[in-house]
This record gives sequence, C-alpha cells and structure tokens, in this order.
Amino acid sequence: MTEKTTYAPGTFCWPELSTSDQGAAEKFYSTLFGWTTSLTPMGPDSHYTIFLKDGKDVAAGSQINADMAKMGVPPNWLSYVSVASVDESVAKAASLGGKLVAGPFDVMEHGRMAVLSDPTGAAFALWQAYGHPGATLLDAPGALVWTELGTNDVKKAAAFYGGLLGWTTEIMKMGDFEYTLWKRGAASAGGMYPITPDMGEVPPNWMPYFGVTDCDGTVAHAIKLGGALVMGPRDIPGTGRIAVLKDPQGAFFAILQGA
Repeated sequence: MTEKTTYAPGTFCWPELSTSDQGAAEKFYSTLFGWTTSLTPMGPDSHYTIFLKDGKDVAAGSQINADMAKMGVPPNWLSYVSVASVDESVAKAASLGGKLVAGPFDVMEHGRMAVLSDPTGAAFALWQAYGHPGATLLDAPGALVWTELGTNDVKKAAAFYGGLLGWTTEIMKMGDFEYTLWKRGAASAGGMYPITPDMGEVPPNWMPYFGVTDCDGTVAHAIKLGGALVMGPRDIPGTGRIAVLKDPQGAFFAILQGA
C-alpha cells in the first residue's frame, strides 16, 4: 500500500471512467471493490464522482457527454499521467506525432489537464497538479496497481512516450510473445503489449489494473453484478494472477492479485 501526496513526472496518477450510466457504474464498482463515493455537482443534472477506498481517493467517474456519445465514444477508462507542465508536454507531443483531443485547461484549483491521442491511436491524459495530486492511495486492494498499453505498433509507441515522458523500455520474452516494461529511471512506469490478430478488433488503449486479494472470486462477483470476463484468470510468473473484465456499460479494466 502506498499513500501519495505528490507524483514524479511520468507517473500514472489517476484513472477516470467515462460511462453511459453513471449511477449504475457507481453501484457496480462500489460493490465490486468496496469503494465509497463523493459527488461533486457539475450543473443542474450532472455530477463528477470521486471513488474512495478507506477514505482515500482512488479513481473518478462521469457521464459521457452528448457530443462524445454522438461521436460513438464507448464507455472507457482514461489514464492520467503526471507532468511538470501540461502546456509544454502538449507542444512536445505534437512534435512527436501525438494529437490533441481536449484542452489544455484548468480544473478549478485542482490542476491543469489535456487529453491526447498517441500516434498509434491510444488516448491518455496529462495532469499538472495544483491542489490535487491524483489518487492518494496506490498499490492496494481496490486501488490502481498497474497501467498497460495495448498497441498495434510498439516501436512507434516506444519512440513517442520515450520522447514525451523520458521513459525507456525493457523487453520481457514470454515464448514468442514480447512484453515491454516502461521504465522511469529505475522504477517501473507501466507496461505495453502488441495487439495480435487473435485478440480481435481491439483498438489501441491504455487500461488500468486494480488490486484484489482474490482474482477468481472478484471475477465471479463481477459477473454476478452484470460484468463480463474478457480474458483469464491467468497466472503471470513473478507478478500474480490477472483477469480482464468489462463492466455492465462496456468499459474494460483489469484486476491483479499480487504474487
């Protein structure tokens, strides 16, 4: 378990859900992970949800807005990475082939953000903290423990994120499959894998992993609550047991029971 008050640049700091049924999603995740909620009004008919575990911020959620719905944006988890300057990082991302989706803009007194798409099409967000660092609990059951990129061009992604965030890569061989560790100095920053034909029509994406104490039990519970199993459960040597799930509205996420 790690309690956080600050994040070094290049660190994933906040997972945020956009969903087609905010109330139903709040109930699903609160029941599955033991989260509680804090609701911030965002107008007469909308609110922003902060999910808490043991009283500490772990994630957030909001309703997909009408414009996004018209564009066909599905329910999804958006991963935020901490940076020293959002504006400078947006300019650097553009020079590396990234595309600006939204922002940059201030989120009241909490911080400054922008949403980007990398050159392979995966969306992510940048966060420059003012008063809110992001998740205040990490690496614990019900909290973010890992963030992973699935992409159709690992070399292009490695060049982009290396240039933008200073990450380096470390390749792990798993038979014919290569898994990439993102490294921030000596620390692990996340992971990356190539999307293969047998995975179907999966678009490039960043996916959050949440910690659990019982992977198989959590899978069964998620299915009982209306979720669906996408992959696993399976053991990853030296890491633990994982599964990829889809919530009742269709957003993908993963769980990890540490070794």
